[in-house]
Amino acid sequence: MSLDRLPLGTGGAIIGVRWDQLDERDARRLRELGVDEGVSVEKLHKGPFGADPIACRIGRMTVALRSIQASAILVGPRSAS
Repeated sequence: MSLDRLPLGTGGAIIGVRWDQLDERDARRLRELGVDEGVSVEKLHKGPFGADPIACRIGRMTVALRSIQASAILVGPRSAS
């Protein structure tokens, strides 16, 4: 499931990123934020009327993403480790 479709308050782990879906600037920003497979993620908040931005916790940081960015991040269950 992509991060943009994840229910609010739900967490998991990043299982993949569709880098080819992002423009170069967005992809670079996500890499700089530490978006990578295995990193924990939680969807915290959506903008008014379900619009942008989407607030997420990625690792220990809270960041705001646009829906197009969140749709490129694939989320699965957290590992048992």
